[in-house]
Amino acid sequence: MATDTLKSGASAGGLRRLLLDNGALTALIVLVIAMSALSGDFLTTDNLLNVGVQAAVTAILAFGVTFVIVSAGIDLSVGSVAALSATVLAWSATSHGVPVVIAVLLAVVTGIAAGLVNGFLIAYGKLPPFIATLAMLSVARGLSLVISEGSPIAFPDSVSHLGDTLGGWLPVPVLVMVVMGLIAAFVLGRTYIGRSMYAIGGNEEAARLSGLRVKKQKLAIYAFSGVFAAVAGVVLAARLSSAQPQAADGYELDAIAAVVIGGASLAGGTGKASGTLIGALILAVLRNGLNLLNVSAFWQQVVIGVVIALAVLLDTLRRKAGATPVAAGAGGPGGKGRQAVTYGLAAVVTVAIVGATSLLHNDSSSTANPKVGLSLSTLNNPFFVQIRAGAQAEAKKLGVDLTVTDAQNDASQQANQLQNFTSSNLGAIIVNPVDSDAAGNSVKAADKAKIPVIAVDRGVNKASVDALVASDNVAGGELAAKAIGEKLGGKGKIVILQGQAGTSAARERAEGFAKGLKAYPGIQVVAQQPADFDRTKGLDVMSNLLQAHPDVQGVIAANDEMALGAIKALGSKAGKSVSVVGFDGTPDGLNAVKGGTLYASVAQQPSQLGRIAVDNALKALQGKKVEETIKVPVKVVTKENVAGFTG
Repeated sequence: MATDTLKSGASAGGLRRLLLDNGALTALIVLVIAMSALSGDFLTTDNLLNVGVQAAVTAILAFGVTFVIVSAGIDLSVGSVAALSATVLAWSATSHGVPVVIAVLLAVVTGIAAGLVNGFLIAYGKLPPFIATLAMLSVARGLSLVISEGSPIAFPDSVSHLGDTLGGWLPVPVLVMVVMGLIAAFVLGRTYIGRSMYAIGGNEEAARLSGLRVKKQKLAIYAFSGVFAAVAGVVLAARLSSAQPQAADGYELDAIAAVVIGGASLAGGTGKASGTLIGALILAVLRNGLNLLNVSAFWQQVVIGVVIALAVLLDTLRRKAGATPVAAGAGGPGGKGRQAVTYGLAAVVTVAIVGATSLLHNDSSSTANPKVGLSLSTLNNPFFVQIRAGAQAEAKKLGVDLTVTDAQNDASQQANQLQNFTSSNLGAIIVNPVDSDAAGNSVKAADKAKIPVIAVDRGVNKASVDALVASDNVAGGELAAKAIGEKLGGKGKIVILQGQAGTSAARERAEGFAKGLKAYPGIQVVAQQPADFDRTKGLDVMSNLLQAHPDVQGVIAANDEMALGAIKALGSKAGKSVSVVGFDGTPDGLNAVKGGTLYASVAQQPSQLGRIAVDNALKALQGKKVEETIKVPVKVVTKENVAGFTG
C-alpha cells in the first residue's frame, strides 16, 4: 500500500515537473483543445494550415530575436528591417531591372547591414540595446518609405511564389518557417556562436574574462537577427504580392512576445528555437480562434496582452519551483530523446482530446441564417465605423449572420482574416482592402473556394470580385480641390494633409487633389505632409506647418479626422481667415460644418456603402446576378446643405 502511494506521488510529481518544464507546450495544447471545442470551423485541414501560414512571419522574426534575447539584448527594429529588405528587393528588381537572384541577395545584405549597425552601436558605441534598435526601427521604416515613395511596389513573380502552395495544399511560408527554425536550432545548439550567446546572456563579464570576444560576438548576433528579419520580410511581401512600406509594423512586439512565451528570459541565458516556435503558434492560434469566434479586434489585443503577462508570470513560478532551465543543448544524455517523447506524447493527447471534442460539432446543426464575413481596413476611423453600422443594420434586417473583423490598417493581418473567412463556413465575404494589391492573393483563394467576394470603398487588384461598392476617391479629391479653389476665389496659399502612406485611399485622394487644383493656377500648395488619417497627428502636423507658413489661407485634408485636428491647430482662424475642407462626411465632420469651422466635407455616405455591400453579398450568395460596379454618389456638404444630408 505504501509502495503504491509512493509510486502515485512520484507519478504526480513527474507530471507536475513535465508540465512545468513544458509550460508553453501545455498552453498550446490547452488552446487547441479549447478552440476546437468552441468553434467547429477551427479543426479543419485548411484552417490549421492557415494557422501555420499566419505564424510563419512572426516565427521567422522571432527566431532571429531569440539569438538577441538569449544574449540578454533586445531588438525592436526587426519589423522595420523586414519592410526595408522587402522594399529593396522589389525596388531593385522591378524599378531597376536587377536580376531577381541579386535582388534577393541585396535584401539579405540590407538585413545584415541593419543588424551590424545595431551591433556596432551596442558593442562599440555603448548604447543600450533598447535605444539603438529603437533608432534603427525609425531609420529603416523611413528608408522604406523614401525608397518606395510611400506606395507599395509589385513583387517579382518568381519571388511571389514564396507565398504559394506546393502541390496545391502545402504553404511555402510554412516550409520556410520550418527551415529557418532548424537553422536557428542548429546555431543555438551546435555552434560556437550559439554557445557564446548563452555565455554572454548568463554573465557578460564572466564571458569576457573567459576569453570570449564579446563585442565581435554581439556584431554577429545582431547580424543574425537582421538576416532572419530580411527573410521574414520577403515571405510577408510574397504573401501580399507587393512590398508594403508599412508592412510588419508592430511585428517586433509579437516576435519578442513569442520568444518570451516560448520560455526565454529577458534577463538572458535561456531560450530555444522550439520554444519560440511554440510561442509563435500560440499567438497565431489565439488570433485565428478569436477571429472564428467573432471576438472584437480590440478585445483580441487585451487577450494577447494578458497571455503575455501570464507567460512571464508562469515562467517565474516555474523557476521558483525548480523546473529545468530552457537552454538549447542543456541536459544530460538522453535529454533530447525525452524531449522527443514529450512532444510525441503531447501530440497523441491533443489528437485524442480534440477528436473527442469535434464530436460536439458533428452532431450540431448549423445556423439557418446565411453567414457573411466583413473585413474592414480599420475601426479606428469614424468613416469605417459607419460602414460597419450600415452593414450590421442591413444584416439584421435581412437575417444575415455577419462577422466583422478589424485589420488595423495592416495588410498582412487582413490577409490572415480573409484566409480565416475562406476556411470557415461562410457564404460570402465583404472586404474593404487595406491595400488593393495586397488583398489580391486572399481574394483569389476565396474565388477558388467559390465564395462570392464583394469589395467595398476600395477595389481589389489582380483578382476578380463579384461587385465593387464604392464612391470615387479620385473624383472626390477633385471636388475637394474645386471647393477650396472656389472659396478662395482661385488665389491663395494652401497646405494638404495627406493620408497614411502606402494606402490606396491616400494615393487616390492625393491624385484627385492634384487634378482638381490644375484648374486653379493661382492656388499655391506651400506644403504637403502625411498625418496618417489621424486627428492627433493632424493637429501636430498643422501646428508645425503654421510655424513655417503662418499666412496659409486654406487646408485640404484627406479625411475629416485630420481636418478636425487642423481646425484645432488653427484655433480662431478656422472658418474665418482659413478655410478647411475635409473628406468622408463623418458625424464629427458634419457637426464642424454646421458650426462653420469646417468649410466643407466631401461626403461618401459610408452607412449606405455598408448597407449596399451586405445586400449584394446576400444576392451573390443566393446565386442572383449583381452589378460589377455600384457607385454611391459623393457630394460636397457645406453649411448651406448640411441640414438635408443624412449620411
